[in-house]
Amino acid sequence: MSGETVFGKIQVSPRAISSIAAYAVLRCYGVVGMAAATLRDGIAEILQVENLHRGVGVQVVDDQIIIDLYVVIEYGTRISEVANNVMESVKFSVEQALSMPVAEVNVHVQGIRISDRD
Repeated sequence: MSGETVFGKIQVSPRAISSIAAYAVLRCYGVVGMAAATLRDGIAEILQVENLHRGVGVQVVDDQIIIDLYVVIEYGTRISEVANNVMESVKFSVEQALSMPVAEVNVHVQGIRISDRD
């Protein structure tokens, strides 16, 4: 992603965008964690903080951002509600940080887990 100003050019890497999105996801109620896009042996492994970018796919098409999120949801929560909250939170956070429209936020639920939180 890049933008031009009178002072020069601004470029934001997809990895930076994925970091913004990942931290927005983790702030959402009902999310246990992020998972990798590929399931190993059909099991979603929750990613550590330093690897959260592996749970986010970012594409920039015609100066619009498309984000794919791979999440693990807390057991007992309404999946559709959590997914909608994640979509709105990520869209807001990325647009606020970059002043660039987010065309799509796609949430892929990779698993359901009982939360370790109190």
